[in-house]
Amino acid sequence: MPKTKSKEKMVLISVHLPKQMLSELDDLVKRGVFPSRSEAIRIAIRDLMMREDAKSKQGEEAFQLLVGR
Repeated sequence: MPKTKSKEKMVLISVHLPKQMLSELDDLVKRGVFPSRSEAIRIAIRDLMMREDAKSKQGEEAFQLLVGR
C-alpha cells in the first residue's frame, strides 16, 4: 500500500470502532495488506475524500449542463 508522502505534521485523533471492525482491521495489518492501523485508516479517509470530491464535481457538472453554461 502507498505510504503517506506528506511532510505535514500528524495529529492524533481518537476513533471508536466496533470490536469486530477493529479485529478485521488488525487482520489486514497482520496479513501485510497495510503496514499499520494508522496507515489503513489514513488510506480509507483519503479514498473517502477523493470519492466525495468526485461526486461533488459530477454534481457541479450536471448543474452546469442544466443551466446551459
